[in-house]
Amino acid sequence: MSYFAVFDVGGSAIKYSLMDETGEFLEKSSVPTPKDGLDSFIDTIDSVVKGFQKSHELSGVALSMPGAVDVETGFIKGITAITYIHGPNIKELIQERTRLPVELENDANCAGLAEGWIGAAKGISDYICVIIGTGIGGALVLDKKIRHGRNLFGGEFGYMILEDYLAQPIGESWSTLAATWGLVMQVAKRKDMDPHTLDGVTVFKMADDGDMEVQDEIEKFTKRLAVGIYNLQYIIDPEKILLGGAISKREGFIEQINEKLKVMKPNEQCLAIQVEPCQFGNDSNLIGALYHFLQRATKIPSH
Repeated sequence: MSYFAVFDVGGSAIKYSLMDETGEFLEKSSVPTPKDGLDSFIDTIDSVVKGFQKSHELSGVALSMPGAVDVETGFIKGITAITYIHGPNIKELIQERTRLPVELENDANCAGLAEGWIGAAKGISDYICVIIGTGIGGALVLDKKIRHGRNLFGGEFGYMILEDYLAQPIGESWSTLAATWGLVMQVAKRKDMDPHTLDGVTVFKMADDGDMEVQDEIEKFTKRLAVGIYNLQYIIDPEKILLGGAISKREGFIEQINEKLKVMKPNEQCLAIQVEPCQFGNDSNLIGALYHFLQRATKIPSH
C-alpha cells in the first residue's frame, strides 16, 4: 500500500490528510493559511509531511490549489487571495524541500476528478461539475480528461455573460447573478441592506420565515442557475451535470433546479436536462488532488 500527504489550500485554511492509494483517509486536520509569505507556506507543507513520515513512508505530495494551475510546469497563474503563490514554481519548491514527487491541480478540477474517480460520475466519460460558492467555478471533463483550455480557463463557467449585456459594456455574469454572493447582493439591494450583514444561510432563513421579497429573489436565483445549466448542456452535451458547493446540500435545492429545467424544455424533441448533486463535500478537493497525483505518476487513464 502506498501513502500520500494531500493538501487542499484555501484562502483562510489549508486542509491536509494522510491518504492511501484507494482514497481512504487515515488522518485529517487543518491549519490557517500563512499570511506572511511563501517561506511560511513551504514551511507549513514540509512540517505536515515530516509529521506523516514519522509513522508512514510517503510516496508523494498532492495539492489542490486555487488559481490557474499549470499542471505541466508547476506555475500558478491568475489572481487569488493567496498572492504569494503566483510567480514562483510551487511544485519545484515543495519537491526541493520535501524530496518527494509533487503534483498540483486547480481546486475545482480536483473536485471534478474526485467525482469521476469514486463519486457521482464514476464510469462517465463526459461530465461537468458546477461548483457554486462566492463565485461559480467548476470542472469540464471530456473523454475522461480534464479540459484545461489554452489559457487554463476551462471550467470557469461563472464568467458566462447572462444578463444586461445591452445596457452595459460587458453585462452581468453567471457568478454575479447566480453564485451565493450574487444572491446575497440581490437580496441586499431589494431590502436596502448592507450585503456584509448577510450570507447564504441568513437569506434562506429569511425566505423560510416567510419574507416574500426574499422568496422572489431566490426564485430568480434558481432560474438564473437553470439558464446557465441549460446553456452548458447544449454547448457541451455531457452525460451528466453535477452541482457542488454548500448550497447544493440544501434540502430540495436540486429538485428546484430540475423543476426549472423541466419547464424550460420548449418541445418534446429537446433534451430532458437534469442535474445531480456532487457526492463529496469538503473532502472532494483532497480526494481529487490524490487522484490527479496517481494519474500523473502512473500515467493511468483518467478514471
